[in-house]
Amino acid sequence: MTNKNIVIERYIALIEKIANGKNNTLSFAGKDMTFYRGEIHIIKKIGDNPGIFSSEIARDMGITRAVIHKTLLKLEERGFVEKEEDTEDKKRKKLFLTKRGRAAYTAHEKYHQTYDKSFFDFIDSLNEQECSLINLFLEKANEMIANHF
Repeated sequence: MTNKNIVIERYIALIEKIANGKNNTLSFAGKDMTFYRGEIHIIKKIGDNPGIFSSEIARDMGITRAVIHKTLLKLEERGFVEKEEDTEDKKRKKLFLTKRGRAAYTAHEKYHQTYDKSFFDFIDSLNEQECSLINLFLEKANEMIANHF
């Protein structure tokens, strides 16, 4: 993974830590397309990793499996996510997006392309040394936030 990708991931992690302090929702075009931040990011995680397990989502997002399970049940009831048995372990379920889930995933990607383009363009303009410096700053900023929340 390049330094530029690491910087982007850490920046997003920082913003999510701040944003998740509130119960903000995001709305996209279409019926029943309003999501809490956690819901749409679970949809993104599944869209990026079809067949992922809930335990992997919990680990990657730093959320308990119980919270992920509860959120997945809601997303499944709303028709965004579907489960499939794992052929190797019948207790585990692979997660996939439904057609509605893929529409939400696409709307979320367009949202970020629209509102975050200038940030991504800025990161792309940086050299490796500049990215390393920002990366170190974000690491320290995340540590600080972890100590305060």
